Amino acid sequence: MANKKVVFLFDVDNTLLLHDQVTADLRKHLETTVGPEHSKRYWEFFEQIRNEMGYADYLGALQRYRLEYPRDPHLLAPSFFLLSYPFANRLFPGSIDAVRHVQQFGTAVILSDGDVVFQPRKISRAGLYEVFNGNVLIYVHKEKELDDVETRYPAEHYVMFDDKLRILDAMKKIWNGKLTTVFVRQGHYAHDPKAIAGYPPADITLESIGNALNFSLQDMVDAGQARTSSSAV
Repeated sequence: MANKKVVFLFDVDNTLLLHDQVTADLRKHLETTVGPEHSKRYWEFFEQIRNEMGYADYLGALQRYRLEYPRDPHLLAPSFFLLSYPFANRLFPGSIDAVRHVQQFGTAVILSDGDVVFQPRKISRAGLYEVFNGNVLIYVHKEKELDDVETRYPAEHYVMFDDKLRILDAMKKIWNGKLTTVFVRQGHYAHDPKAIAGYPPADITLESIGNALNFSLQDMVDAGQARTSSSAV
């Protein structure tokens, strides 16, 4: 096992960082600065872009909002709010420890979906860029880019931490026993019956990202190669 090259892949939102709280804070900020009616319009733009692009684009929604309300005197406030948000304060307890734990065994890489401005900004301001030594990959649909992941970070085995069973299942179908899927039950997606219905359990299930410290390298690799039901912690 010591000679086996393993790469550990981490989602960001609601896996390492409590993004549900970020969204809640933004909702409150918008209602205070632009008012409930205009705030509702912003979130309509947000959903439009997510449906079009396949990922959340908070700044893109603000740009679209600007086209409809070009003279809104409060327009800059949400921009400053997003760009200066203290993301480091939203890291889950044990998230950094979990990353440091697996870095004993191999390379840790952020594998995220998102836009090319706000998502990197979030990762940087949360301190994650440094923790991961600059190993950051951001795609539109990460589960469709595994060949690129393999090219950039070749390994004999991969371990993926994510709060979405849909993503984990899609990756498992491609990498099979070469991947250990770790379902982190944090955030609204991980507890939404509709979001988890119809998908097989992950190889490992964690109730919090900090529980990754309870697993050795052997535990994680064996769980993926066995391709059986998850282990709950």
